[in-house]
Amino acid sequence: MIEVSYLLLKYVHVLGGIVLLGIGSSVAFFMLMAHRSGDAAFIARTAGVVMLADFVFTATAMIAQPITGYLLLSEAGYELSDFWVMLSVGLYILIGFFWLPVAWMQRCMRTLAEQAVETGAPLPDRYHRLFRLWFVFGIPVFGSVLAIVWLMIAKPMV
Repeated sequence: MIEVSYLLLKYVHVLGGIVLLGIGSSVAFFMLMAHRSGDAAFIARTAGVVMLADFVFTATAMIAQPITGYLLLSEAGYELSDFWVMLSVGLYILIGFFWLPVAWMQRCMRTLAEQAVETGAPLPDRYHRLFRLWFVFGIPVFGSVLAIVWLMIAKPMV
């Protein structure tokens, strides 16, 4: 019989994956819609909310995932050297490599949008360059989260 502690641990781990996938897709959608509006005030407000959501939800899940994942591996008898585990860890590191600059870019875009509102000027070219880069950096992050969720479910042994 499966222990309650294992099921609780698995629940927290799966919930963390859901949070990462849900917040990631939500952040991308809301930032894209704000950007498409061209309204600097709307962009600034949206970026501020996105930064808060990333801090509260994404950062918390990013910290919890490796901890709960390792504990689950130990409980279930998997090894860190298993193919699907190593690939998941590699993708997780890739996510961090891209997500940290994305968070910084969001902050810069918010600041640039706030400055545009204060001065009544249009959004500067730097904002538009940062948005394009932010969008491109988000692709490997979102794709890697999707891949890790699949690896957690399928656990392919190659």
